[in-house]
Amino acid sequence: MQAAKRLPYATAGGGRRGASGSGVVPPLVVLVFLFVLAPSIFFVARNGGHVHVASDPNDREGNQETDWQKQLATKNLKSILSKEMIDAIAASQQEAGALSVDFFRNRESPSWKTDDLVNDLSNASLDVDDKVKSVNSSAEHDLSTTDKAPKEDTDEHQVDTAAKNARRKLREKRREKRAMDLVRKDDEARVKLENAAIERSKAVDSAVLGKYSIWRKENENENSDSTVRLMRDQIIMARVYSVLAKSKNKNDLYQELQTRIKESQRAVGEATADSDLHHSAPEKIRVMGQILSKAREDVYDCKVVTQRLRAMLQSADEQVRSLKKQSTFLSQLAAKTIPNSIHCLSMRLTIDYYLLPMEKRKFPRSENLENPELYHYALFSDNVLAASVVVNSTIMNAKEPEKHVFHLVTDKLNFGAMNMWFLLNPPGKATIHVENVDEFKWLNSSYCPVLRQLESAAMKEYYFKADRPTTLSAGSSNLKYRNPKYLSMLNHLRFYLPQVYPKLDKILFLDDDIVVQKDLTGLWDVDLNGKVNGAVETCGESFHRFDKYINFSNPHIARNFDPNACGWAYGMNIFDLKEWKKKDITGIYHKWQNMNEDRVLWKLGTLPPGLLTFYKLTHPLDKSWHVLGLGYNPSIDRSEIDNAAVVHYNGNMKPWLELAMTKYRPYWTRYIKYDHPYIRGCNLAE
Repeated sequence: MQAAKRLPYATAGGGRRGASGSGVVPPLVVLVFLFVLAPSIFFVARNGGHVHVASDPNDREGNQETDWQKQLATKNLKSILSKEMIDAIAASQQEAGALSVDFFRNRESPSWKTDDLVNDLSNASLDVDDKVKSVNSSAEHDLSTTDKAPKEDTDEHQVDTAAKNARRKLREKRREKRAMDLVRKDDEARVKLENAAIERSKAVDSAVLGKYSIWRKENENENSDSTVRLMRDQIIMARVYSVLAKSKNKNDLYQELQTRIKESQRAVGEATADSDLHHSAPEKIRVMGQILSKAREDVYDCKVVTQRLRAMLQSADEQVRSLKKQSTFLSQLAAKTIPNSIHCLSMRLTIDYYLLPMEKRKFPRSENLENPELYHYALFSDNVLAASVVVNSTIMNAKEPEKHVFHLVTDKLNFGAMNMWFLLNPPGKATIHVENVDEFKWLNSSYCPVLRQLESAAMKEYYFKADRPTTLSAGSSNLKYRNPKYLSMLNHLRFYLPQVYPKLDKILFLDDDIVVQKDLTGLWDVDLNGKVNGAVETCGESFHRFDKYINFSNPHIARNFDPNACGWAYGMNIFDLKEWKKKDITGIYHKWQNMNEDRVLWKLGTLPPGLLTFYKLTHPLDKSWHVLGLGYNPSIDRSEIDNAAVVHYNGNMKPWLELAMTKYRPYWTRYIKYDHPYIRGCNLAE
């Protein structure tokens, strides 16, 4: 409502009073509103915003007074209300019918309507505007012409019905669309919840699934060794008090403490859990508690007890370090030894091989050995059983076994055994050939730096010095590098592949401590992008990088290599022998090997010189080709192992040793025929 507009008679009547400065104007406005405006609004709203003038002559006299009042109310209303307000009232009347008191009682205010209805009305605003304009024009026309009202009412009713039907259809379509959107969103939310549940289920530790009632913690004793620890703590305190009792000449207390210590030690024994304790343990705890209470009353001295406990802690720490050194020594010793059963197998096979006539010592399909169109493998090993697992696992998972060629190289001690095994157990339709590394006459000390260094006095002193440590713990830090495999040319032969196989273009190098689980022919299709070596990288955030293997304090190393360069693994490597020859890889290896004669660039082994030789010449393969760590890492994800093309038992815990991790051993043993006569005869057990 516009406040500036006033009724003519209201303005005239209030002008004098306003001039007098009295406060009579507000009551006058209220009276005008009650007696003039309110009836006018009611009549206009009830008649749709316009006044119908009767066209029937008979009714004109009876309704003349009423029509005059309606026309006067309409004029007064137009002078007060804006055109937009009148249009809105007319639109509401067209939408909901004639206004009345009951209408407001039975219907909610338009301001209470939901947002959807507001959107519906706003979307149909064009139709409403057109209708309001037509209503206003008809209202103005009715004031001047009164003889056409019934016909126009009929037309307006038909237009209103069609408009309402159109709006109703629009509302129904929007409701259907909103319902479809809600259903779609609900489906998407359900899918997201299902996917999240699947991901959470993958994170569940499968190791605990075998436990009974894993959701009931009361069924698990989290302190299963609490009694054992209590008894050991009592023994420690009894030793402290026994020293104090002896220093204070309390011999009776000292003797009694010594007696209780021995009894508790016998009761504990080698127990690691409460269930392993002797049935007399509770009584020993009670008696020891009594004597400890007595000793505390008689000889307790806080300062002396603290000093004694600190001395015992230091002694225990030294014992732990010593035991760790012994453990390292024994694990290294076990890693470089061959079990009796495998040694037995090798000896029996060797004897039977040399009993064979010469014509029966040859392998079939020798014409495939130099065919570059086939898939060639290089395997250098002195372990018959390990080599058989590599060959068997490769063939059993190959799609076309007849296209695979295995080049085995061993030493003269195992040459007969290796030949005999594969003569008795040929790898199906695949081709196999066994060679003796000692028959490579070109591989001598004048050509090979490693052989020349092994002949030096310094190297002999390092490997064969007479003043070796006589204890298990002493000198174990360098034991790893004194492993005999570092003295064998089988380990360094990987740097001479083009010399061993001059007519081949590509070859896949395999270690003898791996197991093949998938077809490997896809490696020959990998584009190495001009690189020589295809290998799986092993670096993480801060480990297995160049500075972990090579001495970067040396200026030659620091000048030519990046200490943060990513390391890679031997064990499964695809080599492009054409690029090898172009880039003279063997010459690069000789250069760095000559510079390391005094072992200042790296310790012994083949990985450090390999990192230097193939620096910026290695193409990274997908990690699923080669999963490492089965010889030292007990926490490898099971899915990674199952999805790997090759699993590698790098580390000391080889699968043919007793110290192998039992959880990984089945991946290796599945490719051994334990019912074979030679294996049974040497007591090789699964």
